[in-house]
Amino acid sequence: MAESGDAAPLDEAGRRRCDELIAYHSPLAYRLTTERTSYQSQMIPVTSYILVACCEAFLRYPEAVRVITDAVDPAQIGAAGRRPGSRINTVHLWSIANFHLLGRKVMSQFDPSLDRPERTLEVLEFWDAAARGFRGDGTRSADDTGGAIRVYDDPVVATLATAATPLSDDERTEVRRHLASLVSYLFLLYFDTRVGTGDTGPYDLAALGLGAPGETMVVRDLYQMGRSSFPWSDVAEDVPYQHLVAGLVLRDVEARITDFGTVVTEPEDYLDRLVRLSLFTTDDAAPGELRPVPLEDLSTVAAAARAAERVLYRRIARMDTMEMVRCGAEVYFTFLRPFAEVAGVADRIDWAVPRDLAPPMVDLLVAAGESVSETSLPDERPDTYYLPTVPPTSTA
Repeated sequence: MAESGDAAPLDEAGRRRCDELIAYHSPLAYRLTTERTSYQSQMIPVTSYILVACCEAFLRYPEAVRVITDAVDPAQIGAAGRRPGSRINTVHLWSIANFHLLGRKVMSQFDPSLDRPERTLEVLEFWDAAARGFRGDGTRSADDTGGAIRVYDDPVVATLATAATPLSDDERTEVRRHLASLVSYLFLLYFDTRVGTGDTGPYDLAALGLGAPGETMVVRDLYQMGRSSFPWSDVAEDVPYQHLVAGLVLRDVEARITDFGTVVTEPEDYLDRLVRLSLFTTDDAAPGELRPVPLEDLSTVAAAARAAERVLYRRIARMDTMEMVRCGAEVYFTFLRPFAEVAGVADRIDWAVPRDLAPPMVDLLVAAGESVSETSLPDERPDTYYLPTVPPTSTA
């Protein structure tokens, strides 16, 4: 029997649907995990907190997505992410499905009875509807289109492109330095994850009548740079903008965007070919409304970010392992939170983590994380990175 509030056990058609969605994610997750640029922090136990967060997502995301879905159609929530500044984006979407599936992969090794396909299907159907709503073109991932995430409408693209200011060589050098400072700061603010920045595009400006031949624009969102729901974000009180949106106009660069929201280019050093830049901000009071930011403000923002990063680094260095695991797990587990906020139900979901894992299990996952690399995939194959559902054993 299903537990109170749970979906009923799946029939054969439901299992086929669940397996179809698992099979979609399996090779994509394998490829993204093996191809990503790996960085193993010397201070923060990244793999340990990922394991804790994903196992909690396996146990708790079904109830959470049920609360969200009961309030608002996931497709509408996904569509709400088609605006600058929204944290309903491609990496958050990918993570909803894959955090649950990775947690399933781990927890099923300890207790196969926890693997209840009806619960997994709830999460994957939520992802499917939200991803389709977000992309708006019938696809569900950047992988479906060879590396394109063009979710901003023509007026937004035009605003970003037409405001882009030509850069001299000296200005380009300064911009590179300031952008690097912001990326470094957000990387630490989000506990050694890249989710504080998100790239979309690429947009062929010449084809759109918005640029010279060979000009391509990548849009970079920098999210929640100031205070947020993270307790440690109080270090960012003096960062002057909560969100920034940068229009990076590149010349003679081939670009694609991964489902991690990261641009991959040929040549690799794309900022060496940054010819124009625009900068805007947006806030929650007027979702999607772009307000220009003078380019000279970039140095001020970067300086404030560097100062906040120094304070945060010292604070994290004083944490013990379990405190860092709790903070990192909160970052990962709350990837679902922007969807709940759009649905107006964030206060109805408990975001504390770890919560449902027994303390000995948390200790075991932390130890396991300390002994393996974030990207180690021993004896894995793309088609079985996530295993399909197993039909229930017949009883006489």
